Amino acid sequence: MRRSPHLALLGVGLSGALALGAAPAPAAAQPTATAPPGIVVVDGMTQPVFSLADAIEERVYVETTVDTDHDGRRDRVAIDVSRPRETATEGFKVPVIFEHSPYRKDVWYDVPYPSVLVDELPQNGLARRSGLRSTDVQLQRAGAKANLPGSLDDYYVPRGYAVVLGQSVGTGDSDGCPTSGDQAETLGTRAVVDWLNGRAKGYDANGAAVTADWSTGAVGMTGVSYNGTLPNQVATTGVPGLRTIVPVAAISSWYDYYRANGLVVAPGTYQGEDVDVLAQFTAGRARAQGSCADEIAELTARQDRITGDYSPFWADRDHLDARKVRASVLVVHGLNDWNVKTEHFAGWWDELTRHRVPRRIWLHQGGHGGPGNTASVTLPDGRTWTWKQTENRWFDYWLWDVRNGIMDEPTAVVQREDRVYTTYANWPDPGARTVPLRLAATDAAGTGALTSGRPPKAKIEQRFVDEGRTLHPDALVADPDVASPNRLAYRSPTLTRDVRISGRPEMRLRMAVDNKPDANLTAYLVDYGPAGSAVAPRVVTRGWMDPQNRRDPSRTEPLRQGRLYDLRWTLEPKDHVFPAGHRIGLVVFSSDQEYTLLPLGGTRLRVAPHHSELRLPVVGGRTALAF
Repeated sequence: MRRSPHLALLGVGLSGALALGAAPAPAAAQPTATAPPGIVVVDGMTQPVFSLADAIEERVYVETTVDTDHDGRRDRVAIDVSRPRETATEGFKVPVIFEHSPYRKDVWYDVPYPSVLVDELPQNGLARRSGLRSTDVQLQRAGAKANLPGSLDDYYVPRGYAVVLGQSVGTGDSDGCPTSGDQAETLGTRAVVDWLNGRAKGYDANGAAVTADWSTGAVGMTGVSYNGTLPNQVATTGVPGLRTIVPVAAISSWYDYYRANGLVVAPGTYQGEDVDVLAQFTAGRARAQGSCADEIAELTARQDRITGDYSPFWADRDHLDARKVRASVLVVHGLNDWNVKTEHFAGWWDELTRHRVPRRIWLHQGGHGGPGNTASVTLPDGRTWTWKQTENRWFDYWLWDVRNGIMDEPTAVVQREDRVYTTYANWPDPGARTVPLRLAATDAAGTGALTSGRPPKAKIEQRFVDEGRTLHPDALVADPDVASPNRLAYRSPTLTRDVRISGRPEMRLRMAVDNKPDANLTAYLVDYGPAGSAVAPRVVTRGWMDPQNRRDPSRTEPLRQGRLYDLRWTLEPKDHVFPAGHRIGLVVFSSDQEYTLLPLGGTRLRVAPHHSELRLPVVGGRTALAF
């Protein structure tokens, strides 16, 4: 049963200020010792009227329903709570903003990771990498640290919320072993929402029972990266009390994080990482090599770095089913995030749309992380809101039932290439239409063309050789006018006006592997500057495929050497404007040094461009694609 539109909350308006349970007060007013407790709302947004210095902080160990270390006892997860003093002195009940994380403490920075150099080193050969995942840990720990780690309590406790920071099962001070994205991790996180609603047990450090009698039961989850992934996972369970989630740069399918169409593909900047590596990192060295060694060994065995096929192991880590979702969702993602790639927000958004989950989306031009608190959007009615104000208003609407009109605003906020935020009716843009661009070539080695017309009558086949182990993608994307034996490049005529794409580009390629039983396949969509200019090529999006998984990502089918196959795969979703005067480019090569496993060079591939095409989601369709 989906949450109905707001129940009336007397005394809270879009403009003006009114304290719940109190007389009208200006925004600057502070509750006095004798005044009844209550939030203060100005312009539809709660104000900081509670004392952070007087906040109550406590550690609770919540009993979960899982036993991830198989010791015969239910795991308990550690959480830290910060809440207004009035929840104890005045009986004031508050909603909760909850962030769960596997990164709170004792992570293993130099955990060994598998080699990506196949055919030369053993498949399970290990190397060391310092600083692994340091970016994610820094994201989690960023912000003020006057009280709880991070800034959530600093911002929201004064506004009349409790903030709960949890430690994932198998990490930090929690019991158990990390399981990297599966249902056990999901249920271990859900237990905290259950405790906040009186359905799970909690204990203090001495074993005494602790209840959340100060909680209204309304919970919102948020976080960045892994911390944002856990809200997605919990929302799919339909747990009562979880009113909303704000997942930032979050995973929706762990297969799409570590694999792509049958290929083992790394998250950006973490070449060689896999499910077991992440589990060791979050467990910490002592736990990973001690009490959780057997559990992590099972992850290594079941993740399958040989075929890259989708399997029950990955199905257990697929969180794209929104049928049970009761919570509203505010999706936040960077359009240039190559760690948690854009398919994660797009696939999740598709499912939320299919099941009519209340939702909004905010896309920025950054990489892995959020848009920044001061990023701002101007709405069609002229009002301007920063990202932090938008988040604040979102939580107020869904957790305090403040009628601030946020659900009447445009569905999509997208930051354009000039860094200006623009609002749209939806994402992908409802005006996007699939436009096929055919691949055309006049010789076997030169740069080909992307054309919306008929390809040349001559049916030329083109060839290239995989040397991805030694050649960086930048070298393969650069200088498309110079023939390269290691890639094929195709380029459109000069655009006469701006062309915007919104959605998933699709690659359709007729290809053969001439001298080996298999090969990696990589396609880059590139924005090339005007002819003769010094504008550097810009990689718009990427996509990868194992041709052995041409029919199904869960099934490997051997290739017959020299036989042409028709292959289809999507590139990572994108919203991008190709400026007038630029040219749309496509670069096809084999192994991607930054993402795929890297076999020895020398694999020979053959392409039939006259039976191949790039399909783009062009806003305005074919008539908007002006050459």
